[in-house]
Amino acid sequence: MSSLQSEEPEVIADTFSQSFSDIKREISKVVVGQADVVDQLLISLFSGGHCVLVGVPGLAKTLLIHTVAETLNLSFSRIQFTPDLMPGDITGTEVIEDDKETGKKHFKFIQGPIFANIVLADEINRTPPKTQAALLEGMQEHKVTASGQTFKLDDPFFVLATQNPIEQEGTYPLPEAQLDRFMFQIHLNYPNPDEEKQIVKQTTSARKAEVNAVLEKEQILEFQKLIREVPVPEHVLDQTIKLVTQTRPNTEISKEWVNSYLSWGAGPRASQYLILGAKTRALSQGRMNVEIQDIEALAVPVLRHRIVTNYAAEADGFTTEGVILKLLKEL
Repeated sequence: MSSLQSEEPEVIADTFSQSFSDIKREISKVVVGQADVVDQLLISLFSGGHCVLVGVPGLAKTLLIHTVAETLNLSFSRIQFTPDLMPGDITGTEVIEDDKETGKKHFKFIQGPIFANIVLADEINRTPPKTQAALLEGMQEHKVTASGQTFKLDDPFFVLATQNPIEQEGTYPLPEAQLDRFMFQIHLNYPNPDEEKQIVKQTTSARKAEVNAVLEKEQILEFQKLIREVPVPEHVLDQTIKLVTQTRPNTEISKEWVNSYLSWGAGPRASQYLILGAKTRALSQGRMNVEIQDIEALAVPVLRHRIVTNYAAEADGFTTEGVILKLLKEL
């Protein structure tokens, strides 16, 4: 693919839309169903964000993210988070090495698994905060500090952290401030009976699907830059800000039921991610114009981990997702 900078907006939108569809087609060879999950993962990746994926074991989370890496021809690493995992196990460590020519010893830095384009942080809530922080620095700064030195991570850099919604004993849940660094929180549901039948057929046969690479690293980086140039109409921006600010209780514009049910609302990062995600979604559908529907489609995964309900909401059976859908309805 040649540089798109000089192309017409319609050509750019068509090119990205076609690539997006091709990636989804390749992923579907291996991963059955989960169309919304795949959409949100790709939107986050092209937007330059990161994701938290919540789902019970056995729903092909590792297979999904590994397949995404294959279709984008990116390096992939998986870190299994455990209570005894140390920061150096993520960032890397220094080892003593002999110089055969001089006979002297020197330190050599061995890169850890964070030095990959796509990193799967499996069960991130099973490791202590100090180790979690080693990964979060890389997410925010795209660089890591180890042994007093700073090392830049290779772009594009995408982290998918998974959390198991069951078996919470002995875990270290990510605080709200750290969860806020993730663009989306995506919930992975059980497949329906037809999808499960197809999964069983695929995984119990001798045939293995071949996945083809659709894009190269340089093309992904170019798309990430172009996405930021997609214009956003003023009324869409206003509605986005209104939606996010209305999640904040006890303000001048907050609704009475929000004051009753929410302890904490979303910060400005939610507005940024909603707009950036909407730009990517519009472009993935061949449009250079962002619409309110793009914001509505991404509101739940962007906001669900940024608002905190209280005991009154829990008593009335009101979830964070219910709060978001009610706000959208009243927008």
